[in-house]
Amino acid sequence: MIHLHPAEMSRRKPKKKIRVIYQSAGPLPQRIAHLYAGQLLVFTDASHQRHGGLAAVLFSSPEAEPIIETRTVPALGSSTLELHAVLFGLLQAEIHCPESPLTVFSDNLDAVNALKQAKTNGVQNLDALPAEFSLSIIEMVLSRAEFRWVKGHSYCRGNTLADLHAGNAAC
Repeated sequence: MIHLHPAEMSRRKPKKKIRVIYQSAGPLPQRIAHLYAGQLLVFTDASHQRHGGLAAVLFSSPEAEPIIETRTVPALGSSTLELHAVLFGLLQAEIHCPESPLTVFSDNLDAVNALKQAKTNGVQNLDALPAEFSLSIIEMVLSRAEFRWVKGHSYCRGNTLADLHAGNAAC
């Protein structure tokens, strides 16, 4: 019989905890939904798989069915792709709900900060802006938009939908 010193015995790995995320019933959790009443809510996300995928999920009201728009694009760097997703969301807001005040939610803080800065300093300072994004339209929508960061893969139904559809567009 072989006796092992306790330090030589294999240690059991702790069981992996399964994290359950409870999605909000509306596009935003109820505790913050009242802060955005009367605004168009736009959730954007990007995915990078075989291709790039952009998604914009628009809610005209918390009770409304979401408007979901996606686009497959060439694969780019992650931050650039996320910025393009937010710009894509702005264009979709202009198409579906022109002149509505809106809040754009993204789970990419760099994209949110870039658009906040563009709102203050002008869109001409945005890096890697594709030709399909008209500067005049972006500037017009920027004037009535607010930008918020939302934690990715979280409790927010709007963000979950954007994540799902961006992934589908990237396949």
